[in-house]
Amino acid sequence: MQSQNVDLIRTLFQSRLETLEHLLKSAQTHFCDDESFLQKRIVADMFPFGTQIAFTCNQPRNFALWCDGKPANNLDPDVTSLAQAYGHIATTKEILLGINTEDAKLAEVTRIDLGQSLYVELSGNAYVNEFLIPNFYFHMVTAYNILRMAGVPIGKRDYMMHLVPLIRT
Repeated sequence: MQSQNVDLIRTLFQSRLETLEHLLKSAQTHFCDDESFLQKRIVADMFPFGTQIAFTCNQPRNFALWCDGKPANNLDPDVTSLAQAYGHIATTKEILLGINTEDAKLAEVTRIDLGQSLYVELSGNAYVNEFLIPNFYFHMVTAYNILRMAGVPIGKRDYMMHLVPLIRT
């Protein structure tokens, strides 16, 4: 297994954000630019598609901020326009490019506030592997599932886009 480092984490987040952008474009095409699909949700007590975009972007965004020694700063979850959705993805990709830290950062302990006076303390590696990446994929898969449920013609190839350049015949 390849050891984890900051550049690998950045690359993983960047490539999956490309997938998220592709899913958004697919939905935009399917719904003929009608932005109401941003409010679609699987069930009433789950957040809508637009919020899933913001929550997906929060994970790599907060990784980049943490690498820079800054506190977490989540995006506005009330995503009601395509411009806002694309903006969240673009600014997240941009902030990832600005990461300038050594791999030793992954050994540092960080505190994650969970709300209601609850928190966990994790090493940087655990922060990435046990908190950021699982949350990232949870919200990205939820966004994907909302689109599938809404009839957008996407499939596994659309979700696994990062593998497409590696496919051989």
